[in-house]
Amino acid sequence: MPARNTLTLGADRALYLGDLPSTGWHCHASPVLLIGLSGRFALHWQPGRVETCHSALVAAGVEHVFDPCGEHVALMYLEPDSPEARGLRGPFQQHDGVVLDAARAVGSRSAMDAYLRHFDLQALLRCGGGHAAAPLDPRVARSLLALRSPRDGRWAREGLASSVQLSASRFNHLFRAEMGVSLRRYQVWSQVRLAMANLAVSPRLTDAALQGAFSDSAHFSRMFRQTFGMTPSSVLKPLKEVTLVGR
Repeated sequence: MPARNTLTLGADRALYLGDLPSTGWHCHASPVLLIGLSGRFALHWQPGRVETCHSALVAAGVEHVFDPCGEHVALMYLEPDSPEARGLRGPFQQHDGVVLDAARAVGSRSAMDAYLRHFDLQALLRCGGGHAAAPLDPRVARSLLALRSPRDGRWAREGLASSVQLSASRFNHLFRAEMGVSLRRYQVWSQVRLAMANLAVSPRLTDAALQGAFSDSAHFSRMFRQTFGMTPSSVLKPLKEVTLVGR
């Protein structure tokens, strides 16, 4: 039977289940857990390095190519400020940003699906959910509320810095140190997330682009491809279900 492609978006995490084409080179502003649910996939990163594996954790900011090799896959994204993502910084540092075969072997598909849909990283990972991390700087936490709000549109760096009483350069430095990615990259990531969330209301990609405060569909397409290495239509049009949880 053909895979049922679904997308679940939570407040600080997201899950894609289904089939995907091979990506181009790209990097996220969010760590991702890749799982081959029906077999092995190929992961390219660093010059000339390629591995086939059943699962991999890829840190935010790591440029890579994901080739599902025709397998049914799961992709779990964790916002970089989430406790789980912050707890994975140690393992990522030890493995240069990519942890191969990080997830437990797929045994019972029903059990695996339950772990995935509940975002149960502790049950999914061989190494557990990482270690407790220091709390996020409250100034960065306040800026994230603005960046993630569909009501406020696109925030300029200067406005975000001013709202937490910092210079633009100091805010940039603090944001990268706390989140592991640049403010600019995270702004695009937040816009793309807002656009995808709109698919739960309307399947039109034009409406999604407007919800994400992109200037037009072409701008959305460019930023989506930069973020995921694929066109929006190749990923979003085959979706059978988009679910928003815990928002």
